[in-house]
Amino acid sequence: MNDRVYKVLEFDKVIHQLKEHASSSPGKELVATLEPSTNLEEVVRWQEETDEAFQVLRVKGHIPLGGIKDIRPSIKRAKIGGMLQPDECLDVASVISASKTLKRFIEEIDEVDIPILKHLSEEITPLNELERSIKSCIDDHGQVLDSASDRLRSVRRQIRSFESRIRDKLEHDTRTKSKMLSDAIITIRNDRYVLPVKQEYRGAFGGIVHDQSSSGATLFIEPGAVVELNNELQEARSREKQEIERILRELTEKIAQDAEPLNLHMNILSKIDFMTAKAKYARKIKGTKPEMNDRGIIDMKQARHPLIPAEEVVANDISIGKDSTAIVITGPNTGGKTVTLKMVGLTTLMAQSGLMVPALDGCKMAVFEHVFADIGDEQSIEQSLSTFSSHMTNIVDILNHVNDQTLVLFDELGAGTDPQEGAALAMAILDEVVERNARVIATTHYPELKAYGYNREQVINASVDFDVKTLKPTYRLLIGVPGRSNAFEISRKLGLSEEIIHKSKTLIGRDSQSVENMIASLEESRRKADQDYEEAAKVLDEAANLLQDLKRKWKQFEQKKEHLYKQAEEKAKKEVEKAKQKAEEIIDELRSMQQQAHIKEHQLIDARKQLEEAQVEFAQKNQSADHPASQQPNKSLQPGDEVKVLSLNQEGHIVEQMNDSEYQVQLGIMKVKVNQQDLQFIHRPESVKEQSLSTVKGSSYHVKPELDLRGERYEDALHRLEKYIDDAILAGYPQVSIIHGKGTGALRQAVQNFAKQHPSIQSSRLGGMNEGGSGVTVLKLG
Repeated sequence: MNDRVYKVLEFDKVIHQLKEHASSSPGKELVATLEPSTNLEEVVRWQEETDEAFQVLRVKGHIPLGGIKDIRPSIKRAKIGGMLQPDECLDVASVISASKTLKRFIEEIDEVDIPILKHLSEEITPLNELERSIKSCIDDHGQVLDSASDRLRSVRRQIRSFESRIRDKLEHDTRTKSKMLSDAIITIRNDRYVLPVKQEYRGAFGGIVHDQSSSGATLFIEPGAVVELNNELQEARSREKQEIERILRELTEKIAQDAEPLNLHMNILSKIDFMTAKAKYARKIKGTKPEMNDRGIIDMKQARHPLIPAEEVVANDISIGKDSTAIVITGPNTGGKTVTLKMVGLTTLMAQSGLMVPALDGCKMAVFEHVFADIGDEQSIEQSLSTFSSHMTNIVDILNHVNDQTLVLFDELGAGTDPQEGAALAMAILDEVVERNARVIATTHYPELKAYGYNREQVINASVDFDVKTLKPTYRLLIGVPGRSNAFEISRKLGLSEEIIHKSKTLIGRDSQSVENMIASLEESRRKADQDYEEAAKVLDEAANLLQDLKRKWKQFEQKKEHLYKQAEEKAKKEVEKAKQKAEEIIDELRSMQQQAHIKEHQLIDARKQLEEAQVEFAQKNQSADHPASQQPNKSLQPGDEVKVLSLNQEGHIVEQMNDSEYQVQLGIMKVKVNQQDLQFIHRPESVKEQSLSTVKGSSYHVKPELDLRGERYEDALHRLEKYIDDAILAGYPQVSIIHGKGTGALRQAVQNFAKQHPSIQSSRLGGMNEGGSGVTVLKLG
């Protein structure tokens, strides 16, 4: 890197614009010393610093940098024993206050990750004691306060007293001897109060003459009556000056003691101001943080020259270093070729300086050891160098330093000499640079170089577009398409006759015509491809919008479905509660009936019918949430299985299967018909399991867990009872209920006597309140 490249690529103008965004003179100094780095790690760190400040500006809108003064000279003078003036001490307090404000601001940021700024703020040590000492002695206008010391307060009180007494005496003279005065005022000469006395009345006042007017007509006399008071005033002022100097020396010593942290504060504030300036400049040019590499890859989308106004600049895509190492740009003058060269070179210098580049997000920039540019006419009359000689001198110097870490920019390579020789030289120079694996972008007018890229793998053609209809350049860069001369089209547009144009075409070689036709075809293909790309992008946007719309509607559908599910669930729960309440009412009624002396058969039948009618069949969305034990589907239920009726919250056992989906369930003395969905399997007794495997009476054999003997004759009842007990034992029932009614009690006594004599009956008891009371005997089998 050298100053000539900075000037040619106008990097100095970027520095000038950047300096305007710095808030302090130390920050501006850092901007002025900014130069590109050739160290990748350093460049990446610089970019991260800029990005952090940029993110803070994005979320907060500002970074507080007010009050930063350059106190470094004052600190240096304080360290060597000098005495600082009040305004210098005030600047030190201002820097301390600014550092505290900035530290507090950074510490409170939690919207973005800013490790660099956080680290810098942590190094700031608030010097509160020094700040209080300065603020307690010096006011905001740089004046030492009366309260700085008791002695200073006393001296200034004396000064005000002397001044008041002097003015009183002189004002008396201005009233009584106004005719002897040029003007009835009190003025000051040589720090002493005097009166403007006319020359002819000099003897009337006496005292000391301190000055006279230019005409000599007025003398400025200190009357003898105030000479002594003026002397005392001067002595008081001298004591005041001595006390002020003592106070300032004391403050200076304190500043010298904190010189090291103060210098650190200055460095940190300057650094953050510098970072903020880069971030503000990035916001101005709409820059983005580039992804840096050391492989020579530059890839920018919609890149813009930062020095061209936003309303005038044309954005272009540029890519080099990945598929090709050289770009040859052809096209008419004023078409934008040179601007493209400068844009690439300038953005490279900016990126290597830690500045964002004006391009779309995701751009890639390379760190080069050298950036060379041969741009513009540098003809030197003093050195007797022609345009060609000037260019060749520069090119020779460039070739002496080119390597694989170099970016070379050639403008009008080989111009200024014979076209054939110039074209040959241009191709040879490009070959040399390409062979050294440098990155090179060159512009040219030579038609021979239009086909240069087709014969070399690492070289790609490009051109700047030109609108033949308007005879104006569009400044658009077309990668992969060489430029056309457009001479014939422009001439025809300007009115040149067709005969002359036709004759001109016959005079050029067939090779040139073929090349021009090829270029025309490529341009047409490129334009068609651009149109197709724009249409495809439009379709893609529409598809993306449609996708977003579908996602939004699907989300609404899911939300509505969930809402309906919840409504159905709430409705189902209400029905369940209603059924449970109805069941409880029926059970309460049955219990009250059991407490009566006699229970009519038809009453039980009616109650059972009401209970069956109270059942509710419905599907619940979250049945497993309300009934955790029913999360698994019911097994194939069999008579004797212990189950729970969910809607009634009552437990019982299966009596028999009525059909494919309904079972008869024994709940105490009641038998109810229950849908399988309303049953929850609890337990299957071992005897039932064994019976399911037994073939004694076949799988279709069923026996009820109760026997009703009411209305039977004594002998018939005992015969039925004996047979029933055998069947119940085969069925594996652990216990059975024998319904004999209350009546006279004879049948009950017969059942109990039978139970005592039967070897398979372990015990017997009367039924409980929910089992039929004394009208039922419960037999335990075993």
